[in-house]
Amino acid sequence: MRRTLYAFLASLAFFCAAGMLSSTAADEPKPWKYAPDQLKPFWKSDVVHRESVLFVRDKATGVASASVLFPIEKIISVEDSTGTIVYTAGDDFSHVPGSREISVPANSRIVTKTAADLRRPANSQRHRLTHRDGNGEILFGAKLEYHNMQTWITYSKAKDDWPVAMPSFNPAALPRTLDRLKKGESISIVLLGDSISTGCNASAWGGGAPFQPAYQDLLKQHLATHYDTTVTLTNLSVGGTSTPWGVEQIPEVVKAKPDLILLAFGMNDSAGRSPEEYGKNISRMISTARETIPNAEFILIAPMLGNRDWTVLKHDVFPKYRDQLASLCKPGIALADLTSVWHEFLERKKDHDLTGNGVNHPNDFGHRVYAQVLSALLVDETQE
Repeated sequence: MRRTLYAFLASLAFFCAAGMLSSTAADEPKPWKYAPDQLKPFWKSDVVHRESVLFVRDKATGVASASVLFPIEKIISVEDSTGTIVYTAGDDFSHVPGSREISVPANSRIVTKTAADLRRPANSQRHRLTHRDGNGEILFGAKLEYHNMQTWITYSKAKDDWPVAMPSFNPAALPRTLDRLKKGESISIVLLGDSISTGCNASAWGGGAPFQPAYQDLLKQHLATHYDTTVTLTNLSVGGTSTPWGVEQIPEVVKAKPDLILLAFGMNDSAGRSPEEYGKNISRMISTARETIPNAEFILIAPMLGNRDWTVLKHDVFPKYRDQLASLCKPGIALADLTSVWHEFLERKKDHDLTGNGVNHPNDFGHRVYAQVLSALLVDETQE
């Protein structure tokens, strides 16, 4: 049964990649412009930039609503997901100061959907994404389908209530990497993971505006700019993979002679792999790599959560995977805990606000959050 589930996830990743490769953008891509504010940790900033929501409309009243992460002091902008349309307060949306909810009237220009729009009949999609309530399937977005339904909200916080313990800069956690960066020396990073780490459903990956890069490319640009150095990124990630495959790829990882290795598995393992086996596989990746490059350092990425309404994923294992990763941490090995971040996200928002494909990939906002969490381990915000 486990092998069948892994094969399903691999084919789902292939279908996602095939959807990207088989289409082209209607217009020439406009260059995406990097700005340090985009990588400022959302939990430290007074302003949340371009948080994504998907407005779901009540069929009876025509009014749609969605919630952001924090109570809003002031809405700075509401834009479509391409960043080209700016919506107007009063005409297109309304908000009560101090609340997290934004409402959209029936005659608004903002894209809205009904709950039924986010489902498909049983057996109507290439992959069966049965909804947990048994009523049809979750709508699957191979490329930018969810991105095009979502809206960006930029706002200042009325209250900074974030209970999750977040990563912070610690020179002792990744001493060799940080020493090289502080000296302006070049560094080599290797990323090994699954389809999330191939960049799936970031707008640049999908070939659509605003052409935002995936998290690993955001991190590379942020480090190169902040430290004024050369960062080489080798991305060996492949969609549909899990930790046993990762163990087999370590000989390829060490060929790049990395200073820092990012290991990003768990989403596909959750189809049936025990936390103990997952932890042993990650530990084996570390020890095998260090046989060749003993000074290599690691960031272990505990993944985002998949859609809780998707029956395939075993959602209870994600925090256990995270705990396995945390038990491996010591000087030279750090944890990027996206699992806890996503748990809190889903306490405050819906999966359709955050997803890139409907089931197990982040959208542009999610890729930025990935990059922010990783950056918090590598960039000292207090020195800016």
